[in-house]
Amino acid sequence: MAEMFDLYDEDLRPLGEMCERGDTVPRGKYHIVVTVLPVNFESRILITKRAAEKPYGDLWEITGGSVIAGETPLQGAVRELREETGLRALPQALDCRGHVIFKSSDHNHINIFYLFRADFHEEDIVLQPGETTAARLVYPSEIEQMAKQGEFIPFLYLRAKAFYPDIFGENMP
Repeated sequence: MAEMFDLYDEDLRPLGEMCERGDTVPRGKYHIVVTVLPVNFESRILITKRAAEKPYGDLWEITGGSVIAGETPLQGAVRELREETGLRALPQALDCRGHVIFKSSDHNHINIFYLFRADFHEEDIVLQPGETTAARLVYPSEIEQMAKQGEFIPFLYLRAKAFYPDIFGENMP
């Protein structure tokens, strides 16, 4: 069955329209993508390695994905976190950090960023077959090094620095 996305305007208002994954999103309309930065009580960030067959395959990333039709962005963030990592979060445990609008000739979307702080450890992580192949708990400085070495999706590192300055600040461990 095809994956469907609700469409929104630039102000995050639902338009009552949908598109199918892979379709061109019409000009002035957007689907929602969420990014969730899981940080444990030791200030370590959960990152996952993308499956080889996916775009940016075999690179490390932060949890995220598209919000499917019928979900709110927050519901999509909770689902993506659970599906990709096995971590369960109540909606109120996610702190919205803002959003950015991306416009291109075929893929308009709005990326909403959430922070999830909780007490979790590597043994709590359950990977999603076909999506993720490995998981690590790392400090922000390790992500910076991984990005410099081409092991971490570069644009995700830059967005993380922008939307989580308290995590990726000057004094990061």
